Amino acid sequence: MRVVFAGTPEFAAVALDALLHAGFAVPLVLTQPDRPAGRGLKLQASAVKQRAVAAGIPVAQPQSLKLDGRYAADAAAAREALLAADADVMVVAAYGLILPQWVLDLPRLGCLNIHASLLPRWRGAAPIHRAIEAGDTESGITIMQMDAGLDTGAMCVVERERIRPDDTTAMLHDRLAALGGRLVVEALEMAACGGLSQTPQPAEGVSYAHKIEKAESSIDWRQPAAEIERRLRAFDPFPGGVATLAGEAVKLWRAEVVEGRGEPGEVIAPGPVVACGEGALRLTELQRAGGKRGPAAAFLQARPIAVGERFDA
Repeated sequence: MRVVFAGTPEFAAVALDALLHAGFAVPLVLTQPDRPAGRGLKLQASAVKQRAVAAGIPVAQPQSLKLDGRYAADAAAAREALLAADADVMVVAAYGLILPQWVLDLPRLGCLNIHASLLPRWRGAAPIHRAIEAGDTESGITIMQMDAGLDTGAMCVVERERIRPDDTTAMLHDRLAALGGRLVVEALEMAACGGLSQTPQPAEGVSYAHKIEKAESSIDWRQPAAEIERRLRAFDPFPGGVATLAGEAVKLWRAEVVEGRGEPGEVIAPGPVVACGEGALRLTELQRAGGKRGPAAAFLQARPIAVGERFDA
């Protein structure tokens, strides 16, 4: 079976590794164009491109796949590359571009997507973050037959993964990436012998995982402590939580829910323990502007926090 792969970040690169390890022929990889990264803003290849180049696989990086409009030439070149690849199926994982109908129709077996949620819950761009933020107790991987909608296609393979009480997005991401790689190999093996079933998504229980915005990092201390604690884990590694202490921006990474009462944002006990709209948080991992993230004890050595001080949004 010839498999074209489309993906960009590390989550997708893990799946590409799994396909190659399983022995599938991958004649072409699609990934996002190189982007400026780091302090020097040098162009950096995506994780998927790095894996593909190392494996000697041709790479296409169109700005768009729409055959009309500003990047029509890019799309036309990608179309020629896809036709030449003569793929049986396309596997898509966190690619970042919308696939037009002509792409969906091109492979003999269509396009399979590796989605990091239990569809139809958390369709969209940030399913791992939003599941943790919402307090879900489980997530998982859905291998989906793609259609023209936003994560609306039929489900082919589903496996659940428990969300642990201390899970961050980074931690759950790594487990789901490995699970996605395993499941897409199983799905392709079933498809090769005509045994890949498809189940339409239920109409009930649809929710959307909107893209994470940096502005969401601002902490609203009027919220319950449990909600803020989940947001900190959901926004690790990006964008973290941000609060202001005596005019200085402080990043918050980890916290524990504890009992306590006070004005929201007020430091009510050493630790520091900060009052919230309901309950309180003991901040356990913080970061000063320009510094490194680390335990609260190390932060307090450099910048003591007195009871009665106040964190603002």
